[in-house]
Amino acid sequence: MSDAALRARAARVIPGGMWGHLNAARLPEGYPQFFARGEGGHVWDADGRRYVDLMCSWGPVVLGHRDPAVEAAAARQAAQGDCLNGPAPVMVELAERLVDRIAHADWAMFQKNGTDATTACVTIARAATGRRAILVARGSYHGAAPWCTPVPAGTTEADRANQLRFGYNDAASLRAAADAAGDDLAAIIVTAFRHDNVVDQELPDPAFARAAREICDRRGAALILDDVRAGFRLHRAGSWESVGVRPDLSAFSKAIANGHALAAVTGRDALRDAAASVFVTGSFWCSAVAMAAAVATLEEMDRRDAVARMDAMGLLLRAGLAERAAGFGVGLRQSGPPSMPLFLFEDDADFARGRAFCAAALEAGAYLHPRHNMFLCAAHGEDDIALVLDAAEAGFSAVRGLR
Repeated sequence: MSDAALRARAARVIPGGMWGHLNAARLPEGYPQFFARGEGGHVWDADGRRYVDLMCSWGPVVLGHRDPAVEAAAARQAAQGDCLNGPAPVMVELAERLVDRIAHADWAMFQKNGTDATTACVTIARAATGRRAILVARGSYHGAAPWCTPVPAGTTEADRANQLRFGYNDAASLRAAADAAGDDLAAIIVTAFRHDNVVDQELPDPAFARAAREICDRRGAALILDDVRAGFRLHRAGSWESVGVRPDLSAFSKAIANGHALAAVTGRDALRDAAASVFVTGSFWCSAVAMAAAVATLEEMDRRDAVARMDAMGLLLRAGLAERAAGFGVGLRQSGPPSMPLFLFEDDADFARGRAFCAAALEAGAYLHPRHNMFLCAAHGEDDIALVLDAAEAGFSAVRGLR
């Protein structure tokens, strides 16, 4: 059935036809809403069109769609059971692997989504400290629960009570927020890098990261790293290893199981009792299939040196885009880690240039995003990057035509 027919059916039974960030109405005209399948670094929409996929399911696909090793592990576990009366043995194996892998981790707990994990981190921090105040960077995204959703519809001021704001990479504003919290400071929560939507991305300033660590140490608060989006893409042991700062709690999801629904919280021993004391749970949080997929994903990422491969392909893409933008005389800003690229056009406050670029590139076979960071996977190769750069030629031509 065609994408158009599926949209018409969905509109009758689903509010708005689709909810949240996956709603294709937020993208340029021509973007598909429904997809038939994925394989490696490619997806096919419901109309049979094939694209090099640079969104990778908005981050969960890190090895490639339907990775054989991961799917084989998932199938073996599915043959034994998935949702049981309690966890399968694979849960212990996965927790052991995360504790061995993640630099700060002494224990692990599992959930299903990134929002589950960040919410659990905040809950554990408050339980450990007996305090209320959480410091949150302005513009950062930590999930879709009422305490952190970027859309105020359906929420109240009370949902965000006991939150104070600071600027990402602004150590002075972080110290000011900590001073305002006083003796009620429970935690600082911070993303692995600044990946706010529609703004240039910023890697963490080591001085800012050290300031966050120092504040938490001095005040007895917990430092929470929201590694949901970047975890295992930048460093195998946690994204802030590159700046030499280790958190007390980390939230992981997205890439942890190569597209299978899973999230994790990892933490230090000092927070173990608090983690055991809080009531955080879900009927599907012990899904064994996703955990088996995660074990295989972590193994395959190490075996293939996935972080280095994604970084290399991202650098190749970045260089090619810069060269072509210059050739067309188009102002293009690129930011973020190479494996999680964002590009924005100069003088494009309404994103008309970005939308024109992506619509043209889509027609040429590259699935990009006009204002959100993208994601490479380990299945992307030089031929895929070459196809994206060929599609970018059409995109830059469309941008130049807007003048």
